[in-house]
Amino acid sequence: MLCPSCRYDNFEGEDTCSHCGADLSAADLPQPAEEFHDTILGDHLDRLGVGSPKLVAPGMSAGDAIRRMHAEGSDCLLVTDGGQLIGIFTDRDAVVKAAGKRLDAFDVRDFMTPDPVVLRRDDTIAVAIHKMAVGEFRHIPIVDDGRPIGVVSAADVFRHLVRSLG
Repeated sequence: MLCPSCRYDNFEGEDTCSHCGADLSAADLPQPAEEFHDTILGDHLDRLGVGSPKLVAPGMSAGDAIRRMHAEGSDCLLVTDGGQLIGIFTDRDAVVKAAGKRLDAFDVRDFMTPDPVVLRRDDTIAVAIHKMAVGEFRHIPIVDDGRPIGVVSAADVFRHLVRSLG
């Protein structure tokens, strides 16, 4: 365990630093997260200016979905059933899961990622970045009561940070 005062590497479980005598008894206890609410990371997702999500039914053919993504310049479609988000279909799904298959013989439901990680309307950019980093996602749907209202992409976050930092 590193001493917070002198950075000496002590044995795990030591109560005092062997080098400087500093108290280590609370050094391995979780500390409250640093506040970020007054920074760019504390901005709400609406500051990103994401548009309306592109929605598809789970029964749409995978070929039609990919053609739609290509025509609209989109790399992500949200799959809904009865207005509720049930999955996400991304360009990565198309390349990794659908490549080499007869696309019109399969539905979006066959290649979508079911029950995706989501963001809530009142989440902050910091929460979005955290979920993207932990899950290695490039797109995360924003939902309100299970209904998709937007999609945050890594590109949206980076653009916002660049604009905000000058």
